[in-house]
Formats: sequence, C-alpha cells, structure tokens
Amino acid sequence: MANGQASEVGTIGNEGAVGLPQVLGDDRAPTSVYIQVPGAGLRMKAALFKKELARSASMRTVMLHYAHAFFNQVAQSAACNQFHSIEQRCCRWMLMTHDRMQSDKFLLTQEFLAMMLGVQRTGVTAAAGGLQQAGLIHYRRGNVTIIDRPGLIRRSCECYGVSKKEFDRLLGERTMRKPRPD
Repeated sequence: MANGQASEVGTIGNEGAVGLPQVLGDDRAPTSVYIQVPGAGLRMKAALFKKELARSASMRTVMLHYAHAFFNQVAQSAACNQFHSIEQRCCRWMLMTHDRMQSDKFLLTQEFLAMMLGVQRTGVTAAAGGLQQAGLIHYRRGNVTIIDRPGLIRRSCECYGVSKKEFDRLLGERTMRKPRPD
C-alpha cells in the first residue's frame, strides 16, 4: 500500500517462480516479493527466460499451469482473508510454508507473519499461542517447528486444501511436501 502496509496474497517456494508477468507477456508487476525463509534459489535473466519459453512448448505448459495454480491461490487467499479467523489463516499460511520447506523447522517472526496475514501482531501472538498450547507447533523467538501437521490441517480452514489440491492437479504432487502418515 502507499502507506507501506503489506499483506500476503500468494506464497512461492520450491514449486514456483517469481516473474509470472514474463510468462503472461509483460515485463513488470506493481507488487513486491518478500523472502521469508532463508535458502537457495536460482536466477535467470528475463531475456533468456523469454527465449526458453518461446523455444520449449513443455516449459510454456508447465509455466502456464503454475500461473493458473498461483492465480487460484491468490483468489483463495483473498476469500480466506474475508471469511476465516486469524487462527485458521495462520494454520493455512504455516502449512503452505511447510509444504515448500525441506524441514519441520523454519524462521518466522511474529511481525512478518502479522504482515503476511494483514493483522496486528497481537492477533498473531494469540493465534500462535493457541496453536502451541494445542501441541500443533512450537514457536519461540522467530522459530517455528511443526509438531502435528495433521492437527494443523484439521485446525485450518478449507482454503489450504483447495489451494494444495489445485497445485497438485496442475503441477503434480511431487512439487510440494507429501503429508506424513499419522
């Protein structure tokens, strides 16, 4: 926003890419990208990316499927922010982050999570505290550990499952974490 406020509308991880305007025939977007979790990434010059899209039909198909899945995630996030509690949205967001991680532990400050959910930090404190008290996560000093993923899924709203199902349908289940057996 013009006043510096921000809110999450989509999550990108090991399954995706920043730069969808290139796939859709444009060269810029009026949005910002925040890196929330330390890790490695790959970078490619936009001109080379466009050249490879033009050369490879299969790459174009995969990128268009990804754009479709991401668009669905953005739409679902907008509805979620309107209709679901902070705790449910917090669960959805932690699950989406967990899907894109290679670990049950990741860095996540309350301030950043509040910005992503578009709420006050006190709301995140209460939601994360409730999830920790229920034994679903361990949260201390910006470090989250997912303890009970199935429980977190049960506590989340339907938005997590809708987005995950679309990613799996369009990109294949191998792109993100598979649920562990209970």
